[in-house]
Amino acid sequence: MIKKIITIFLLSSLVFCTGYRKSYRYTIEAGKDAFYHNNVGLNYLQDRIYYAAIQEFKIAISLSPSTQASAIFYNNLGETYNFIGYPDMAKDCFENALNLYGLNFKYYINMADCYVNLGIAQKKIDELYGANDVYKKIQLGILYIKTGQKRKGVNLLDEVCAEEPDLMITPAIRQYIKETIDSGI
Repeated sequence: MIKKIITIFLLSSLVFCTGYRKSYRYTIEAGKDAFYHNNVGLNYLQDRIYYAAIQEFKIAISLSPSTQASAIFYNNLGETYNFIGYPDMAKDCFENALNLYGLNFKYYINMADCYVNLGIAQKKIDELYGANDVYKKIQLGILYIKTGQKRKGVNLLDEVCAEEPDLMITPAIRQYIKETIDSGI
């Protein structure tokens, strides 16, 4: 009888002490994976492996194509293209970044740099001149500054800050105005 009790006890304790665990189940989360690929792309950029970085940014964009986070991925891809000497490809990336999230001042600066690199800055100035849209005025002001018309650009950006003091991008514009003035008009 005691042997049976001990055997039952050992068998029942085996069930509780085996360390059984359910197998790991990987779930695909596109947003999380997109950030992962973006970070891998940034690491490749740091190591100066540009082709791999471009591919990682493209993967990140394809995993979450039309979210606010995609603007970051498009901007990173555009900066990479611009850096390696393909401003025509960067232009599309920066335009997509601005369409997805137009409140990051860095995107406007990158876009203006791209226009200057392409040699179409004056054409864009003519195109944007007289625009009533705040975001187009921001782009125009930056283009003025990038093409050497600093006084005109600072005045336009200052006008935007006065018209839209509560806009999220306004502090960044003010900082840019200050840096431009400090570097000399």
